[in-house]
Amino acid sequence: MKTRVLLADDHKIVREALEMILKSSGDFEVVGAAEDGRQAIDMAKKHAPDVILLDLMMPVIDGKTALRELGRSLPKTRILVLSSYADEGQARECVARGAVGYLVKQTAASELLQAMRETRRGNVYFSQSIARSMVQQGKNCVELSRLKLTEAAHLTDREKQVLELIAAGYPNKGIAAELGISIKTVEKHRQQVMNKLNIHEVAGITRHAVSQGITAPPAKTAAVQPAFQ
Repeated sequence: MKTRVLLADDHKIVREALEMILKSSGDFEVVGAAEDGRQAIDMAKKHAPDVILLDLMMPVIDGKTALRELGRSLPKTRILVLSSYADEGQARECVARGAVGYLVKQTAASELLQAMRETRRGNVYFSQSIARSMVQQGKNCVELSRLKLTEAAHLTDREKQVLELIAAGYPNKGIAAELGISIKTVEKHRQQVMNKLNIHEVAGITRHAVSQGITAPPAKTAAVQPAFQ
């Protein structure tokens, strides 16, 4: 069966080019093409596509706002973001809002098709320029369960401080002394951080902090380089 795709971009020439590329591959069916965020949401609810190619800079409702609503309304639909900007922070925010990948518009047609196929298989896909910094192993296609991304606003400022110190190897007593709070308060924040991130061991917290750029990798792994340059 063909993968059913909804296109959302405010530039007609981009929508037409994307549709041409997808149709030429033979394994995709374009079920709709939206020119703004509101239309994208309405069309998605009507057609329930397998994959949505979503531009971020759109009128009426911007892509990020649409992304959140689409993620809530259509949890089984995979959303691949298209952007003119190779911005790691923006890519992380989009994944936190429900996207399963981030492509820059300079992407070649062959990579677009590869990204669409990987997205349909349940993988996360990033343009290489984004993947270099987001995925330490140097791969631009990974399982979604391996990529723990959360919005910056998900943790309070104090919880972020506690997270950083836990990742840096501080015990509860050391965190309490560093932040000028009681050990009991540290334990409370620590538990809240673990619950919000759904990570319940220090090694996992450390990996999360490194992936979010909250702290540097431990010294013994700092020299590890991505597989591609």
